[in-house]
Amino acid sequence: MNELLSLTIRQIRELYAARKLSPLEYWQAVEERIEAFEPHVQALYLYNPESARAQASASTQRWASGETLGVLDGIPVTLKELIATKGDPVPLGTKAVDLVPAAEDAPIAARCREDGAVIFAKTTCPDYGMLSSGLSSFHPLSRNPWDLSKNPGGSSAGAASAGAASFGPLHIGTDIGGSVRLPAGWTGLFGFKPSHGRIPVDPYYVGRCAGPMTRCVEDSAIAMEPLSRPDWRDGTSLPPNDFHWLDFHIDLKGLKIGLMLDAGTGIGAEEEVKDAIIAAARLFEQAGAEIIPVGPVLTRAMLDGLDKFWRSRFWGDIETMSPEKHAEILPYIFEWAKRGAEVSGVEAVRGFNQTIEMRKTCGRLFTTVDAVISPTNPIVSYPAEWASPTNDPALPFEHIAFTVPWNMSEQPASSINCGFSKSGMPIGMQIVGPRFADQFVLRLSRAFEIMSGGVTRWPEPPAA
Repeated sequence: MNELLSLTIRQIRELYAARKLSPLEYWQAVEERIEAFEPHVQALYLYNPESARAQASASTQRWASGETLGVLDGIPVTLKELIATKGDPVPLGTKAVDLVPAAEDAPIAARCREDGAVIFAKTTCPDYGMLSSGLSSFHPLSRNPWDLSKNPGGSSAGAASAGAASFGPLHIGTDIGGSVRLPAGWTGLFGFKPSHGRIPVDPYYVGRCAGPMTRCVEDSAIAMEPLSRPDWRDGTSLPPNDFHWLDFHIDLKGLKIGLMLDAGTGIGAEEEVKDAIIAAARLFEQAGAEIIPVGPVLTRAMLDGLDKFWRSRFWGDIETMSPEKHAEILPYIFEWAKRGAEVSGVEAVRGFNQTIEMRKTCGRLFTTVDAVISPTNPIVSYPAEWASPTNDPALPFEHIAFTVPWNMSEQPASSINCGFSKSGMPIGMQIVGPRFADQFVLRLSRAFEIMSGGVTRWPEPPAA
């Protein structure tokens, strides 16, 4: 791999400032990498190298004149396809949506442009972002760079594939039940779901947020400065913050960290996954933290209630579509969604109320601990062609039991690599903090990255 592609955002910016590297030269290295690896991973949508060259050239001029726009000036970035960019269609991962150009940039895209980032592509997602998979009726099948026969997870599937394939340092996904953290865990990336409202999103929905996916913690922290600027289009948008996002100082001594190895329902964590999390807990313990085994915050009733609520809500969105449009939706998704027609209004409200129960149990747990660590994903991997780890539309959410509660409680959570399976696949650890303690989660994540050594080797394209 071109050694430039292993650089962090900070290192890239230092080289730009010293005039030892230009944004155009760095982009050329990324472009060559994409040419070599993209045919295998199929992570990108609306990839536009010509536009990227023009953006990188403009950034090169700004760096030369000392008139840079922000911390992401000249940094190649991808945005998940669900994040609107002006003039581009938003297919939502499905053939069933008409391709109408977006009228304006969504908040995340606007912040990246304001900073001078080189937005070179959107990244793939499954139909309506409703799967943890790289499978889509619209996009080609996205694959995991660590093993092309395996799934990258989702719904930020392409973002994960692009990040692990070293298509630049920053990829931004969205997360409503784990869609940043799950694929980050399966591809070895650091994925950060901030407190809800910290990164404004449009359209907003209960549990929906967005976050950076990067190869190291520091790159995500750098991205948080522009991404966390408020935007009136998200009614939950938090006030301006004065965080020094790169202040990673933390004293682990005396911290109470809950160790959750049982999600309470869904797929149980595999032994290799448990072993990796326990080994990670020992590192925190050796640094002075108190590790406290904790029980789950999720129950079967909560997960089933959420399933009913989401089915009914999604069926309401697509019910009036023509039969021809219904036929274009990924069959797995449609089979799951059509059962929403059987959910009464009262049942849908009861299902939604289970999200409040999740908030309660999460809040109760954090009266006893400062942070929680757990598996991100319960299993090591699954086939690229599967729609989910169960591949069963009757059991669509069995794999999100560790991640989804923290969306409903609106707490910050990250996924960070904590080892590899015997088969060579990455294993992710989730780190959860109190609501609004985004910087605390980043500090814990960075501390673990230092203790563990982080990921030092990334996948290479198959030999020609």
